Amino acid sequence: MNLEAPITPDIIRDHGLSAEEYQRLCESLGRTPNIVELGIVSVMWSEHCSYKSSRIHLRELPTSGPRVLQGPGENAGVVDIGDGLAVCFKMESHNHPSFIEPYQGAATGVGGILRDIFTMGARPFACLNSLRFGNPQHPKTKHLVRGVVAGIGGYGNPMGIPTVGGEVAFDDCYNGNILVNAFTIGLLRADRIFRGAAAGKGNPVIYIGSKTGRDGIHGATMASDAFDATIEERRPTVQVGDPFTEKKLLEACLELMAGDCLVGIQDMGAAGLTCSSFEMADRAGMGMVLDLDRVPRREEGMTPYDVMLSESQERMLLVVQSGREAEVRTICDKWDIDMAVVGYVTDDGRVRVLDKGETVVDMPVAPIAGDAPLYNRPASPSPELTQLHQFDPQALPLPRDLNDVLMKLMSSPNLACKSWVWEQYDHMVMTNTVVRPGADAAILRVKGTKKGIALTSDCNSRFCFLDPYLGAMLAVAEAARNISACGGEPLAVTDCLNFGNPERPEVMWQFQQAVAGMAEACRQFHTPIVSGNVSFYNETDGVGIYPTPTIAMVGLVPDLDRIATPWWKDAGDVILLLGRNELELGGSEYLKQIHGQVKGTLPHLNMERELAVQRACRIGITRGVVKSAHDCSEGGLAVTLAECSLMRRQGLLGATVELSDDLRPDALFFGEAASRIVLSVAPASVDLMVTIAKEEGAPVAVIGKVGGRSLVMNNGIQVDLADLHDAWTTALPKLFS
Repeated sequence: MNLEAPITPDIIRDHGLSAEEYQRLCESLGRTPNIVELGIVSVMWSEHCSYKSSRIHLRELPTSGPRVLQGPGENAGVVDIGDGLAVCFKMESHNHPSFIEPYQGAATGVGGILRDIFTMGARPFACLNSLRFGNPQHPKTKHLVRGVVAGIGGYGNPMGIPTVGGEVAFDDCYNGNILVNAFTIGLLRADRIFRGAAAGKGNPVIYIGSKTGRDGIHGATMASDAFDATIEERRPTVQVGDPFTEKKLLEACLELMAGDCLVGIQDMGAAGLTCSSFEMADRAGMGMVLDLDRVPRREEGMTPYDVMLSESQERMLLVVQSGREAEVRTICDKWDIDMAVVGYVTDDGRVRVLDKGETVVDMPVAPIAGDAPLYNRPASPSPELTQLHQFDPQALPLPRDLNDVLMKLMSSPNLACKSWVWEQYDHMVMTNTVVRPGADAAILRVKGTKKGIALTSDCNSRFCFLDPYLGAMLAVAEAARNISACGGEPLAVTDCLNFGNPERPEVMWQFQQAVAGMAEACRQFHTPIVSGNVSFYNETDGVGIYPTPTIAMVGLVPDLDRIATPWWKDAGDVILLLGRNELELGGSEYLKQIHGQVKGTLPHLNMERELAVQRACRIGITRGVVKSAHDCSEGGLAVTLAECSLMRRQGLLGATVELSDDLRPDALFFGEAASRIVLSVAPASVDLMVTIAKEEGAPVAVIGKVGGRSLVMNNGIQVDLADLHDAWTTALPKLFS
């Protein structure tokens, strides 16, 4: 290729660099770059890789704590769970690729997050996913839903790693940009964490895994740009995955990690060989020489530009101790994956790339990898928020038939049973799954101990649209509540921050506010954020998504003999409510589905009450008092009670509830006031549970009894469970099967 060809303003613009950024690059190099170097910087300084619009705000997040062994900055975070063990976890986005090509976009999203985990030395043992789609009636939605769900199962299932939970939501704001956020957690020894640093002058740099092709070139740049009418032309930038090769790569890596030859290891994910080489060198303050003639390829005529920017999947870059190359080759041959020594570590702080003996790249590491542009972009709230907040719930007309309202809510896509989705995933493989998808949190056993790991992901994007600060706080609170409702102690968080174009002040304001809200809530819950991802430019033709800061939380269950699930256990059990009902309809599912409105102020979050409710719930579970516990969130109390009746696998079991609160019936039944958990206990345990709640400072009330074949609430609701179950379970299959 012609390395001497002039770099024109059009070429610079096509690579996503501003004129100022290009000038900065020239100053860093002391000359003008060639086309390969320009391609390298275009991905390294992309929003996706450099976080140039978000880094200044992410510094606010709490990232350390007594259990944190590895925080942000590596491939994934690591948290100590005792007994010499740790869990490694992270959440990543694959939004743009999944909208362009849903099957491969979702599949390679799963593959990428799996590699982030086993790169750290952990064996992945569970996945979650948080999915957002447009209106189910939109012409693209059915295709996208089917493709994404099939892609997740099509990668995770062959890998033999269970998908145990997550969330699926629908809204018009995602018509032009769906969200596919993938989470994986792995288990490892607390003293055997591997990191991506290219240390040791002269140590060999080794490529292992699949051969390199042209798929995914400029995928990171594409993920850092908004969509327009040319979206279909982006299809070649979507990677193609092969889970069977990834399974072999996983086993080879873990076998290598069982020895002592590895110095550093990094997944070739976004920006492929470019990002892995520059980041590994930067972390160690070293340099690297790469010889592209040695890189395994599956296509003819690939240029250095192609090889450096390819995002072909299932590849790793290793640095090993000099003289130990044969050990790596033996293991790679055993698992039938490619292995090649492609370079060596230097101490000059530069990356040099050779092709056919010619130097095609010669760049300093630090300015490219560690000192990318940093922007403090203008931020201001949208003027429409003031009007949206001017909402009086008392002025809302009351529905004539509250039974009909409940039926409509239970069959709405956001609240309907999601089993159509998760039944397409293997959620029992590895035999660790104790609580399956559909509960407040999934629970996995840690074999060889009595402990369990609880997992959940949460975000109410309507809340975050109306008030990103409080909406993000409520997302963290709900995640912690879901962990507590199963008997777990919230430990730590990973996040996936999905927003529109950060160059628009209202989007940047949303981001700033959401990060500040997350930071405050995580400090209150003592749940540091140990890893995460920022996904900007989720926008098409100037129309952006609702701010969607997805929270994935990990909790520790001390004793698997003491856990709770949401469904009723026995007729005659007594139902209690921890927390307090309030007149809170702003941003609710009821307001959107029944009245077609997204407006109002959000439910108040009294953090002292929230913490007390969660403590009381955990204590009640630990002491064997609580027989069921279910977080009250989207859809309100009526939906929560209905789910307790309908989730029960042993047969439907109803409830009769009498609420004394002096509230409008729609707010009482469907309002989404925060800090509430519905419990059931045996009649003999009621007094003890009430005492526990009062000792912890949590509001508590006895509200009803389990039994019968209907859900009865005051004089407003009386619904046959069989009819409700049919509406709840058939809604998604009717839309997407």
